[in-house]
Amino acid sequence: MTQQRIGLIAGSGPFPLIFSQKAKEKGYQVYAIGYVNETDPALADSVEVVETIYIGQIKRLIKFFKRHQITDAVMIGAIKKPGSITEVRPDIKAISLYAGMRQNTHDDRVLRVFAKALEDEGIYIRPSTFLLPELLAQEGCWTKRKPKKEEQPDIEMGWKMAKAIGKLDIGQCVVVSNGSVLAVEAIDGTDSTIRRGGRLTSGNAVVVKVCKPIQDFRFDIPAVGSETIRTMHESGASVLAIEAGKSLVFDQAEMVDLADRWKISIVALNRSDD
Repeated sequence: MTQQRIGLIAGSGPFPLIFSQKAKEKGYQVYAIGYVNETDPALADSVEVVETIYIGQIKRLIKFFKRHQITDAVMIGAIKKPGSITEVRPDIKAISLYAGMRQNTHDDRVLRVFAKALEDEGIYIRPSTFLLPELLAQEGCWTKRKPKKEEQPDIEMGWKMAKAIGKLDIGQCVVVSNGSVLAVEAIDGTDSTIRRGGRLTSGNAVVVKVCKPIQDFRFDIPAVGSETIRTMHESGASVLAIEAGKSLVFDQAEMVDLADRWKISIVALNRSDD
């Protein structure tokens, strides 16, 4: 029986590894593209083949997938904007795509153009959830501790603020405490946002992470895991609120175990007021 193949464009963090392991358990062979100074080298142990490239090497990425007969791929993990010119090696295809975007270079726009370029080559970017729908957050409170009455207004405020920054394509996460927004996610990512917010409070901060109002589920879907809870514990945050059905959760059992140990509340909410 021929195994199905799936391509993986892997950014930083643990999620590409977890995805690869779960895909393998479902009988998929994973062929991965990683990025210099981004992708965890341990990914090589979870996939058939991994090829590491620089940001901008689109033709090399396409050749890799075609060589391994990949027609479907997913994008998982963060890609930080390059800190120096040595981290970017744009080929002619990348330069032409970027030039065609004129001045509209927001992250979502860049990713859509990139996905269209791959589609034109017969490589389709799929939502990571098409393979692993069970990883979507289920509505409800997952932990022994429920959010306290005094934390509810911060959850509601955080939800509205997170939706607002998502609409502007800034980020997906905010940290709130006692009615004040302490940190807004930008280029630094969720964990750094939590740490920034934690430095401005003596504890009991609420972390809210949601989908953008107009979310392309092929990329940048909100994701949380045990590392999120560890960061919250170190930063003095007491509640994590995420969006049910629109957030990826890769290691829920460990998340809940850690949260219960540290008396952190995790709640997945479903709101229709986007």
